[in-house]
Amino acid sequence: MENLIYAICLAVGLVFTIISAVAGHFFGDTDGHADVVGTGGHAEAGFDHSGMPGISFFSPTVLASFVTAFGAFGLILSRIPATSSVWASAPLSAMGGGLVAWLVFVMFNAMFKRTQSSSESRVATLIGQIASVITPIPENGVGEIAYVQGGTRYTAPAREENGRPVGNGGTVKISRVVGTQYYVKISN
Repeated sequence: MENLIYAICLAVGLVFTIISAVAGHFFGDTDGHADVVGTGGHAEAGFDHSGMPGISFFSPTVLASFVTAFGAFGLILSRIPATSSVWASAPLSAMGGGLVAWLVFVMFNAMFKRTQSSSESRVATLIGQIASVITPIPENGVGEIAYVQGGTRYTAPAREENGRPVGNGGTVKISRVVGTQYYVKISN
């Protein structure tokens, strides 16, 4: 009976993984998603509020890894005479599944951390950054600035901190960022 349970766990884990891979390949590039704080709208993402990509220990990928490994270890351990009893094979299979799930968790988070590109602007480091006005900022209005960070050129909507107009090509300094709105001061 326990062999059937182990086989079902192995099969369900593998089928889930294959379906996820195929569905992700064909349907993974859609814009429709639920926006959950810190996850970027992805179920596999962690609830880390730092904005860094990652994967939660309770993500479908990690859980599927546990179920698959539990089934595989269970089938192997139930065939070994010393661990053929369910009282020996089940706990050892759970530990093996937990180890595999932990390795998947660590591997994916390390991969996401390494592939995090520096081209994504970090707002906190922008204060004091010099920028050029590319769309004039009218008095008490919004224009557009361009700045370079990490070798990449970015543009953003901007207001002059004191409501003064700034002409096209003017040099400004970013003083603060509120949401997606940049506030600048005329640079001397």
